[in-house]
Amino acid sequence: MATYILIPGAGGAAWYWHRLVPELERRGHEAIVVDLPAADDSAGLSEYADTVIEAAGRRGDLVVVGQSMGGLTAPLVCDRLPVSRLVLVNAMIPAPGETGGEWWTNTGQDQARRECDLREGRPSDEPFDPLVYFFHDVPEHIVKEAMATNEPPQSGTPFEQPWPLDAWPDVPTVVLSSVADRLFPVEFQTRVAQQRLGITPETLPGGHLVALSRPEELADALDR
Repeated sequence: MATYILIPGAGGAAWYWHRLVPELERRGHEAIVVDLPAADDSAGLSEYADTVIEAAGRRGDLVVVGQSMGGLTAPLVCDRLPVSRLVLVNAMIPAPGETGGEWWTNTGQDQARRECDLREGRPSDEPFDPLVYFFHDVPEHIVKEAMATNEPPQSGTPFEQPWPLDAWPDVPTVVLSSVADRLFPVEFQTRVAQQRLGITPETLPGGHLVALSRPEELADALDR
């Protein structure tokens, strides 16, 4: 049995993992979900990491999973918890001293997204639509539930702070990338993971919010 601690992306809602948790438990694992203080402008990366540490309690042999923006926080807990594996799911991979705000330009994310839009026949100059980039493959009833949660806006504070580690933690790291991710296209994720970590991602079906759209497939990948 493994113990997974699940760190959400922007918005910080533990609800994001609600379809994955029973899949992990059905496979005999424990899953801990974390609500991050995303709406708190006084909370930065250190406070996010503290929240994860508190949620973990005294558990050992943890698998830390970071989704999207959760990739900024997940590595920060690896020298403070007994972590056996770090898993990034469609996640930001920061560099030492780089702010989350700089990450988008430094990695070329916007250009990669536009190229994906054009390749798949979407206009590349339309206003950003979460339904297009986040929920395009999520079941309709889950989309309605998400829209009804009235999630608070994500504070910009964590994006303004330089990523504090001098190097990536010395923990076995796995990168999982969804082939239909429209925000972080899979070829973009592959390039960034290879350049920054020397890792080629394992691919999954589904889009950016794969824990909502393909929880069984994500649980299988985590189980492996």
